[in-house]
Amino acid sequence: MGLATVGIVGGIVIGIGLLSWGVRTGKTEELQGDVKMSVAEQKGLFRSDEYYSAGTMTSRPSSVEPFSLHMSIAAVAILIGWCILEGLRWMVQQTYASVMLDETTPLENFAYVPLFPMALLGGVIFQVLAKRLGFDRCIDHQVMLRIQGPALDFLIVLTIAMLPLQAMGDNLAAFTILAVAGIAFNVAIFLWLAPRIIGRYWFERGIGDVGQSMGVTATGLILMRVVGPEAKTPAFEAFGYKQLVFEPFFGGGLVTALAIPVIYLTGVWPLLFVMLAVFVIAVLTGLFYFHPREMKDRELHPQEMEQQEQAGS
Repeated sequence: MGLATVGIVGGIVIGIGLLSWGVRTGKTEELQGDVKMSVAEQKGLFRSDEYYSAGTMTSRPSSVEPFSLHMSIAAVAILIGWCILEGLRWMVQQTYASVMLDETTPLENFAYVPLFPMALLGGVIFQVLAKRLGFDRCIDHQVMLRIQGPALDFLIVLTIAMLPLQAMGDNLAAFTILAVAGIAFNVAIFLWLAPRIIGRYWFERGIGDVGQSMGVTATGLILMRVVGPEAKTPAFEAFGYKQLVFEPFFGGGLVTALAIPVIYLTGVWPLLFVMLAVFVIAVLTGLFYFHPREMKDRELHPQEMEQQEQAGS
């Protein structure tokens, strides 16, 4: 949690620096050139001549308040994820929970899996059911974004409030090494690997991974919101689809929960070499399999834009 808090601060500070560099050097596609902002915009306010809809009312307030309806939808998605997690924990209790790591520690790996990745799956399940039942027309994307905003704010505040200062002080040297090395590694991977693997919108898509790799998914979402305030790029969608595969295993999911018991049983080196092999395979796959296709897509992009402009004229 201490590293995650450092990741929030480092992710925001370094991420904003990378964003400024990306805009100035033309790496971004939604924000181009020198972004001129009025005093009101710099304060985070709309100008008097601007109008921005916060969402569409999909239910009649006399029956159901639209914001309350969407809050309930989010709650149901979380409830589905909670049921999935509790079901998995029940299965463990009925099968191998009696296996002991030592005299006092049972092998209950799902006891350490957080609710967040399962809530993602709950959201997907709810979305599929809503489309099948025709209920999706009652869900407005902009209203869900308005719920997402304060949820991220509360998440960041609670993370900082739960910071274990005593544990950080007792392990300050190791904590500092991990923090500095982790930040440097994330920035290096973003600057070197992202433009070689990701085609179009590599900056918008990669900056979200920088924030998440710092330790908190919310940081990645914040940086993506800054670089794409109007969400004109597919970065948010790509990030969301990636989460469906990433979170249940690595983002506090199954692999994360199993890491400590595995290290306890086998020592640190076997898990280190396994994760290193996964990393190398992923990088090589990106460089030799995805790179040619993504670079071709990036080269075709200006031609597609020109054709669209000609068709529009």
